[in-house]
Amino acid sequence: MGSGKRSLLAAAVTVVCAVTVLAVPGTAFASPSPTPAPSTAPTTAPDLTAPPATNEDLEAVREKLDELYHDAAVATDAYNAAEEQAKKQSAALVELAKKIVAGREKLDDLKDRAGAAARSQYRGGGLPDEAQLLLSDDPGDFLDGAGRVIQGQRATKGLLGEMTRTQEDLEQYTKDASAQWQRLENNRKAKATAQQKIEKRIAAAEKLESTLEKEEKERLARLQEQAAQKAQTAWLDTGILDGATTGEATAQGTRAVRYATAQIGKPYVWGAEGPDTFDCSGLTSQAWAGAGVAIPRTSQEQWRQLKRVAVKDMRPGDLIIYFDDASHVAMYVGDGTMVHAPRPGRTVTLAGAGSMPILGVVRPGA
Repeated sequence: MGSGKRSLLAAAVTVVCAVTVLAVPGTAFASPSPTPAPSTAPTTAPDLTAPPATNEDLEAVREKLDELYHDAAVATDAYNAAEEQAKKQSAALVELAKKIVAGREKLDDLKDRAGAAARSQYRGGGLPDEAQLLLSDDPGDFLDGAGRVIQGQRATKGLLGEMTRTQEDLEQYTKDASAQWQRLENNRKAKATAQQKIEKRIAAAEKLESTLEKEEKERLARLQEQAAQKAQTAWLDTGILDGATTGEATAQGTRAVRYATAQIGKPYVWGAEGPDTFDCSGLTSQAWAGAGVAIPRTSQEQWRQLKRVAVKDMRPGDLIIYFDDASHVAMYVGDGTMVHAPRPGRTVTLAGAGSMPILGVVRPGA
């Protein structure tokens, strides 16, 4: 093909690679060749009739886009995990703050009670017991009073012990709150780092796609669809579903599938949990929440914490985890099909369950 389009695509892919490795904000796409020295020779008009990119060129673009969006998905999982932890830590801080306030109020009350007991004992206990017995008109009254004094002393001792324990509790709550605050700050930093990575990867992918003409974008979309269909066919040809013991969905699984499929057509937005936009694990976690089952927020935690089942035993509502790093998740709906939120620029859709590399299957509510 002519040098125009091929050079542009090659330069775009090269620069995108450089941007994603160096992660320098604001890097512009440019030709990798050195800037020519000024010349008085007439400039050559750009080749406006350069032939469109070949399928080979577009395949290189497709592979690079897959890589960029995969990196963005990994960073999204990291962001979501940090977000989930930050929510838990914020809630824990609130509870600790409540305990500290209650502890201080209790300590103030104990101090008041201990002070009152001490003043009472001081007023009645200035003389030794022998002197009080001699001066008392009624020995019986003295003995009753002495018993009450002993009880008061014991009560005061108990109050002082409770004050000590309350003070120790307050000190521990304060230490716990400090540790939780530090963890919260660390997760906020992790979220910010993940967010920067997500935005850079998505921007690089969008920049690469912007180098294509409309017709080339349409051909790229067809290539992407063909790659997914090829993977699905190869998966089915393994006989993985032949004689599968796929059971009926549970009532909760049915509700989860109904929720997920009702979101078809809604845009993918990283970090989103609905109701208008979703990322992959936001869709699956909210679908199962709608069925009354709480599951982890991220695809990696869903893979780590939920019960694993064999692919041949999966049933509607089960979650399919993709890629070796568990960076993507979809919900199985039956007949070799899944529903998922694919990536930025796409919407929630149905697709072949084997159109991406399957890591395994997990079952919520088991």
